[in-house]
Amino acid sequence: MRYPTLRFCLLSCLLVCTVILKFYGARAGDAGSPRYVHTLTGNIKIHSDFRSQFLPTPRDIIVYLPPDYDQDLARRYPVLYMQDGEIIFDAATSFFAGKERHLDERAQALIKEQQIEPLIIVGIYSGGLARKVEFTQPTSMRPGGADLYGRMLVEEIMPFIQQHYRTAKGRAATGLGGLSLGGSVSLYLGLKYPHIFGKLAVTSPAAFPDDEKIVSYVRSLRVKTNQLICLSAGTEESPVFLNSTRDLRTALTAKGWRDGSDLSYLEAAGSQHSPDERALRVDHFLKFLFPLTTRPQKRPAS
Repeated sequence: MRYPTLRFCLLSCLLVCTVILKFYGARAGDAGSPRYVHTLTGNIKIHSDFRSQFLPTPRDIIVYLPPDYDQDLARRYPVLYMQDGEIIFDAATSFFAGKERHLDERAQALIKEQQIEPLIIVGIYSGGLARKVEFTQPTSMRPGGADLYGRMLVEEIMPFIQQHYRTAKGRAATGLGGLSLGGSVSLYLGLKYPHIFGKLAVTSPAAFPDDEKIVSYVRSLRVKTNQLICLSAGTEESPVFLNSTRDLRTALTAKGWRDGSDLSYLEAAGSQHSPDERALRVDHFLKFLFPLTTRPQKRPAS
């Protein structure tokens, strides 16, 4: 077994154990189980127990709405769909021991500071113990569930969100993102559906499994797609994460993406592979993918 694959398996086992201890141990009434305070900020909606015809595991969907959503009823908003919705807003639901990515706080602040366009952020909860399967591409050795996950996202979740919220239409107003395995599957599905997703946020991707299969996928593209891609890693992450992310950047630039134009690449100095440290890179992709192009005009005083 190759070393990167072994490292990936060990990391996956650690994540599975974390999920089991958090969700099953707490539900069993373990007096020693930690209890975390909810850390939601802004106008948050939760849709529980969403069921799919493509995947067997039901999951929650959590939605962040921009500050003026209930005031400007004629306005439609761009949407960013994020994987691992349980860790992006709320420390109480995160499978990383009370740590979250703070997308709600950072989006709220950047919108109010007029640094980014007001947007809707949709967090799709993972399938728990099925997460690894759902987020991986099929290989000759195993089936993988990324394609079925993509069908759930495109054919079921997106129509559901469009029905319930005032979303802007078109690829230019639609983003997809995630971290670690969620980052890799976001890049894979984003490139598979370039007519749907025009913006991709790929944070600390697990690009190394299966001999860097996602890197090979980028190299296999017949032509470069017209998409904005924001890619980042931390310099203190495991070498397999950092080196494979660098390979991914090389593959993207070889295919035609250009740093500072339709690709924004960041290596965050000292940053490790944890939600709190990756939260520091939320501003990076929100500003790149959803810049405020025109500032709203102030109304004259009456």
